[in-house]
Amino acid sequence: MAQDPVCKMNVDEKKAAGTSSYKGKTYYFCEKSCKEKFDKEPEKYAGGSSCGCHSCH
Repeated sequence: MAQDPVCKMNVDEKKAAGTSSYKGKTYYFCEKSCKEKFDKEPEKYAGGSSCGCHSCH
């Protein structure tokens, strides 16, 4: 299981609604809207901060 970086839901990689690659890592999404949010601001969701803000990075 993977975790959707946008909504934090667990996602079965084989049933993911979409995937994106960022900095050499593949991210899996529960629905298309989460993938679209990630694709617009990947650093916000892939930056390692659970708060989503830019000042914590």
